Amino acid sequence: MALEPLHVPSLLRQYGIQPQKSLGQNFLADHHALMKIVREAEVSASDRVLEIGAGLGSLTRLLCTHAAHVTAVEIDDRLYPALEAVLRPFDNLRLVKGDILAIPPGELFTEDGYLVVANIPYYITSAVIRHLLEAAVRPRRMVLTMQREVAERILNQAEKMSLLSLSVQVYGQARIVSHIPAACFYPQPLVDSSVLIIDVYDQPALSDEEMRVMFTLAHAAFNQKRKMLRNSLKPVLGEALVAVLDRAGIDSRQRPEALTVEDWVRLGKEAES
Repeated sequence: MALEPLHVPSLLRQYGIQPQKSLGQNFLADHHALMKIVREAEVSASDRVLEIGAGLGSLTRLLCTHAAHVTAVEIDDRLYPALEAVLRPFDNLRLVKGDILAIPPGELFTEDGYLVVANIPYYITSAVIRHLLEAAVRPRRMVLTMQREVAERILNQAEKMSLLSLSVQVYGQARIVSHIPAACFYPQPLVDSSVLIIDVYDQPALSDEEMRVMFTLAHAAFNQKRKMLRNSLKPVLGEALVAVLDRAGIDSRQRPEALTVEDWVRLGKEAES
């Protein structure tokens, strides 16, 4: 089915909707950019897709023409009259009103292997990624449009680890596949965006308990990232601090941003043992 581009400003005016900054509402309005995301996500006719932030349905309807079924979650009640009108032609769609962070993925999908496509604002980027990757039912691929600098931080291009980059890289292989200029959005944001794809590992390197311990240590360290590990991790590890760091092969004088994903994995294993 060939779809004509939606005119986002006209739709917003027609339904009397003002985009809310508090929800990070910058709607991707460029039809070519939307189609490119669907191609980059490699959506096939057998795929089940979760879209987070359906907005006005610009991307949702394209996903519906490619996937077996689309579950689209939208938190903003004001958008539903426009959203339902735009998506009325599609019968392979389920619209869910609510906050994705309050919905266990297992309530939306009964088994692993679904795709996630989302245009997510910076303030919930880390929370959304962790919510989906730590769930009992997990996606096999996540295709996320986000601020360009955030995507680059996740890939650790500045050679400094962050809690966000650790949260992604411990669960999957991440890559930036394209960049989207700010002019493609309405209203236009101040920064460009990137499309980040995370191919999720079938099995993470850590068990659930080891992962819990690792993130407890990571939160303690990054909350005081200017401190050396021997100081920031002391309240968590206590007298075991020196032994745990020695077994993990980590210098206690390092700061958290200097550690690699592999370092954090070893630390999680040794601290839990």
